[in-house]
Amino acid sequence: MSTLSADPYRTSLRTVADWGLVAIAVLTLAALALPVGALGGAPVGWFGGMMGGTLAPLFLIGVVLAVVAGRSAPKRVWGAWVELGGVALAWLLPLHLLNEGVDLSAGWGLWLFLVAATLLLWRVMGVLAGVPGWTRSVVVPGLFGLGLLVGWEVLVRGFQVPAILLPPPSRIASALAAHAPVLWDDFRQTVLTSVLRGYVMGCGAGFLVAILADRLPFLARGLLPLGNLASAIPVVGIAPIMVMWFGFDWQSKAAVIVVMTFFPMMINTLAGLGNSERIQLDLMRSYGAGYGRTLVKLRLPNALPFLFNGLKINSTLALIGAIVAEFFGTPVVGMGFRISTEVARMNLDIVWATIAVAALTGSGLYGGLALLERATTAWHPSMRRR
Repeated sequence: MSTLSADPYRTSLRTVADWGLVAIAVLTLAALALPVGALGGAPVGWFGGMMGGTLAPLFLIGVVLAVVAGRSAPKRVWGAWVELGGVALAWLLPLHLLNEGVDLSAGWGLWLFLVAATLLLWRVMGVLAGVPGWTRSVVVPGLFGLGLLVGWEVLVRGFQVPAILLPPPSRIASALAAHAPVLWDDFRQTVLTSVLRGYVMGCGAGFLVAILADRLPFLARGLLPLGNLASAIPVVGIAPIMVMWFGFDWQSKAAVIVVMTFFPMMINTLAGLGNSERIQLDLMRSYGAGYGRTLVKLRLPNALPFLFNGLKINSTLALIGAIVAEFFGTPVVGMGFRISTEVARMNLDIVWATIAVAALTGSGLYGGLALLERATTAWHPSMRRR
């Protein structure tokens, strides 16, 4: 009796994974033979009495344990956590060497070591991304972001990039702490005063006009070309006009946001309202439901993924529009005002701190809407997990 052969796809994946571990081990061994940097003009090796003498063997132990764990599918997730421990040990090494004043620009051994650690982190995220729950939704994005920040820190400080060109994340974090009151005032003016008001007005108007255009088809045919036209208008073109029309306070910023968010919301709402299947509409007609009841009971629930898509797109557009509009006139507070004035003074630390606040704000708004979408549209076929 012949035995069935294993799945070739899984076999190929296992082969690739094994070769990945071999490549990581080879890079790590090669790195041990090269210096990690220079101190006072003299090369510094792995076993020169510094922290590298302890971290390198520990990282090798982590790789070996990961290889052993990775050979068994039921223990693959456990192996990934072991690999993550090796990655953490690996990334502590360059940070320690930087604090000791070691020049890392000529440390080829260290860079090979970091390439191996990056490949190991890649494998860890690939495994953990298949684990449902908070591991996939929180741990994997967190590891990816943390890896980017640590890589940014090591590369900028290791190659001694001037802070005026690109400061390291540690310096940006220090600026965030030092200028927290000023950044909070800017956040309150830009986000809480301008963005939220303009966002609600723009998205609300786009939604209501989409309902009206769905009821009156000629209105949709007339507005859709205008939407394409409005999307081609640069925000730097309409922002100074709105400032002249509505003044320097939040009203002009909200007007810019309304222009930027109105048409994306309207187009997504119209697309969502047309997403209901004909058999569903026929069923509602068989129940004697009119336009209003069909809209509330069937078409709007089916359109929720499209509505949230418009809301998520507009969450970032609104923030960008408000910041750009503040370049052309605002009270002496606001993120855009802070960026424009501090760049002129060459205070780039606070500029990058403001950019970090804007990035975190945009990510938080988008993430909050994504969580709300998952909570309210879990029943929708587009949200079902295979």
